[in-house]
Amino acid sequence: MTERESIVGKSIFDVFPENPENHDSSATSKLRRSLEQVFATGKPHQIKSFRYDIPDPERSGIFLERFWCTTNTPVIAENGNVIYIIHETTNISDEVKAREQLNESKERERQALAQAEQQRIRLERLLEQAPAAFAMLEGPAFTYSVLNNAYQQLFPGRELVGLPLFDALPELRNQVVYDIIHNVYNTGETFEGKEVLIPVARYKDQPLEEIYWNFIYQALYDADGKVTGILIFALDVTEFLVARRQVEKTASALQDLNRKLEERVEDRTKELRVAQADALNKKQQLESLFMQAPSAICILDGPDHIYQLVNPVYQKIFPGRELLGKPLLEALPELENSTIPEILKMVYQAGETYVAGELPLMLARHEGGPLEQIYWSFTYQPRHNGEGKVDGILVFAHEVTNQVEVRKTIESSAQQLRLVTDSLPVLISYLNKEEKYKFANRAYESWFNMKVEDVLDKTALEVVGVKAYDKAKAYIKRALAGEQVNYETAMPYPSGVRYTNTSFVPDVRDGEVAGFYALISDVTEQVESRMALERREQEAKAMAEKLAKANQRLMQTNNDLDNFIYTASHDLKAPISNIEMLVEELLVELPAESLDQKEVSTIINMIRGAIGRFKKTISSLTEITKLQKDNRETLATVSIADVVSEVVLDLDKLIEKTGTQIEIAVGDCTTASFSEKNLRSIIYNLLSNAIKYRHPAKEPRVTVSCEIKQDYLLVQVQDNGLGIGSKQQARLFTMFRRFHDHVEGSGVGLYMVKRIIDNAGGKIEVSSEEGVGSIFRVYIPLS
Repeated sequence: MTERESIVGKSIFDVFPENPENHDSSATSKLRRSLEQVFATGKPHQIKSFRYDIPDPERSGIFLERFWCTTNTPVIAENGNVIYIIHETTNISDEVKAREQLNESKERERQALAQAEQQRIRLERLLEQAPAAFAMLEGPAFTYSVLNNAYQQLFPGRELVGLPLFDALPELRNQVVYDIIHNVYNTGETFEGKEVLIPVARYKDQPLEEIYWNFIYQALYDADGKVTGILIFALDVTEFLVARRQVEKTASALQDLNRKLEERVEDRTKELRVAQADALNKKQQLESLFMQAPSAICILDGPDHIYQLVNPVYQKIFPGRELLGKPLLEALPELENSTIPEILKMVYQAGETYVAGELPLMLARHEGGPLEQIYWSFTYQPRHNGEGKVDGILVFAHEVTNQVEVRKTIESSAQQLRLVTDSLPVLISYLNKEEKYKFANRAYESWFNMKVEDVLDKTALEVVGVKAYDKAKAYIKRALAGEQVNYETAMPYPSGVRYTNTSFVPDVRDGEVAGFYALISDVTEQVESRMALERREQEAKAMAEKLAKANQRLMQTNNDLDNFIYTASHDLKAPISNIEMLVEELLVELPAESLDQKEVSTIINMIRGAIGRFKKTISSLTEITKLQKDNRETLATVSIADVVSEVVLDLDKLIEKTGTQIEIAVGDCTTASFSEKNLRSIIYNLLSNAIKYRHPAKEPRVTVSCEIKQDYLLVQVQDNGLGIGSKQQARLFTMFRRFHDHVEGSGVGLYMVKRIIDNAGGKIEVSSEEGVGSIFRVYIPLS
């Protein structure tokens, strides 16, 4: 909200001053420290997220709240000094507020779940106090999860809770209930048994008793309409059955038996009245539970589907309409031409539950208001009366309009993401845990001569070929085990050998790896350039050994190498900068909601990571060029202790993060006649490597020491890290050579250290053992 002409030439802190109303703000100090750090170190610095309010141009003295992601990048002159800073900033206020809203939504969800749990506990208490025997079995094993005292009293000497039905009561396996209960679970059809003889033992290891039962097996469903268990209502009617048979056998005792039966009927009548009162109480409590439920619930009574109960959540969907006591089509007449009347008729007549997902309906939220398309996911469950006949329908409804619209937006964003990934000259894909491609960009068509549509659902072996798959399968296995993998190798694809830089990023969902993202760059030109450079170095060394008089020719070859590196690093900067700018411009065009998607964010981070590594390689080539073009640094008297302390201070965050113990013992080596910049580069590279390549099972310890040894000043850096094998030590100081891929690096640090020491007439030695640690010895000439 500024004009270019009004801010050019002014200090950034004058144009954007501190908001005096934001008492906790440290925005200007954060930005100032970032700029000062870039000037001091010559390295880019990023503030990922911070609040920095800006003045409102239309209201003097008023500030607008903003959150930013800022990157400060130095522009370095040929003398190594920072002359400008490229200041890039992105407004992320909407993202920050979206995260805050998400946290608030999660809190509301947590409260709703707690309320639902409270209602569940209340219902369990009601069932526990019920006079009828009640039990709940879960899963296909019919495990006792809930039972009330009345049920437990039927088997006073047996353990039931937590045991499968046929483990707790094994004598039931060969009886009729075995087939009955499996049929209820598999079909969902309720079974009602009357006076069924089921011999069981009331006490464990006791003889079976012939017991007659009245019982009901009713299926339990989850939210998706799937049967998850069985609800049992049971009554021991042995006494009643024996009494009735006794009446039939003993006519002479009929009068007396009738009297006893009348007394018993009277008692039962009293019990029935109590049970009816209790049932009415439970019905009222159940209605109260429905009214307090966080989901939309209503009960439609009779064949005309009259609203008998409407809870507040359901009524809130239609805030301006009167529903209770009206038939459905009278309350919502716009449903008459929809599929809803036929669905309700089917549920009412067939007595079968109906589940719908994301069904669009044209409805008016207010009486006489405009119709709008509302998406619903709902369940229609028939309600049965005491005779088992359907007399109403229980409705559980969820409005999912927002979810459907979000999904459509995501699908649109996915199409835009496809356009972005298809425009990049790298392979981008996603493979599931069966190693089958579920996403691939258009680059696959030029690499493997097949359409993207033909790549999908094929395995990696089928796409890349046997030879290339054999080289990649170990890395794929590590990615599917949850490890992020980065490697560079030559891949023998069917179309020819390509040198590739590959990143595999695992897709972890709920603690399990569902697949992995793959980002593959063709680095054949860079590798071939590096190999050519290595060949030229080897040829130069062989020539130096055989032809001592060819020094002038060797110097010319080195100059050619320097020019090659300089040209390569210079010519590669423009393409990678163009790719980076193209990616950032595309990200600006993408909608914010698509950037919040996990898959989009992961692929973008992979692209940025690949660009960053490419830029770092170019930067390393530039540093090597500087080193080789200017190998005669001005000598000065340098304090060894001061240089070591400054390097330790620069690495303070890494040291603190890794818990590394640093010991400095420079002894009598107070000063040295050496280039301060070069000495600092040597100490920094050796000390940072000792920390980065620490042993994961040890507390990292690094010792920096110094002593006078003959004609040299010996600086020694010793660690207890991963160590280096004897075969690897021979190639340790080769350009771009790395032996560990689990940490970032370009493979030029030790190469530059050796070049500095060689140029100064010194030498460097290394002693190392895998798993024990390493010692680097740098010999600096005293004269």
